[in-house]
Amino acid sequence: MAAITKSPFLLLIITLAATTLAADPDLLQDICVADLNSTLKVNGFPCKPSAAVTPDDFFFKGIAAPAATNNTLGSIVTAANVEKIPGLNTLGVSMSRIDYAPKGLNPPHTHPRATELVFVLYGTLDVGFITTANKLVTKRITQGENFVFPRGLVHFQKNNEDKPAAVIAAFNSQLPGTQAIAAALFGSSPAVPDNVLTKAFQIGTKEVEKIKSRLAPKS
Repeated sequence: MAAITKSPFLLLIITLAATTLAADPDLLQDICVADLNSTLKVNGFPCKPSAAVTPDDFFFKGIAAPAATNNTLGSIVTAANVEKIPGLNTLGVSMSRIDYAPKGLNPPHTHPRATELVFVLYGTLDVGFITTANKLVTKRITQGENFVFPRGLVHFQKNNEDKPAAVIAAFNSQLPGTQAIAAALFGSSPAVPDNVLTKAFQIGTKEVEKIKSRLAPKS
């Protein structure tokens, strides 16, 4: 290791490799308000002309109040990302509010582009993530407490109480992305072949079709 650290070139390569692990690249100007209507394809969003920027590009009130949780899972995510706040473009941060009905679940999912840090507004949740060694890291958290879900790992939050709960989630990406495990496998379009799912989950075709019918994309 001593020989490696004596080489400035190798140190530079190591440093550059480490920086590639960041969720979003560093910004190259003061602001780059996303032009959400542009057809230009880039890794992110192109910038609006400066003359077209307004204060509302940096404003969003959508997570101020609870959202309706009257759905099958009993939870709802309200995102405050670059698609809602164009001024977040290139800044590498975003937030969400997650509301849970009594017994509600935010099902197992991943964020491929961000680590998530939640802060409990009210209520109590049982939360956890699963490492690539299949170790479950779980904790019960309540009002005023935080919990971290590492980038890319499968995680969940469950309200096992008889009253509502809510969290604010922070992400180190302007658009962290969410992939719900069950919906991805059983509700994709085109569908994942039945013989893949029956073998992976060790269940029969009837069970696969039953799950698919419940998670099929709404037309």
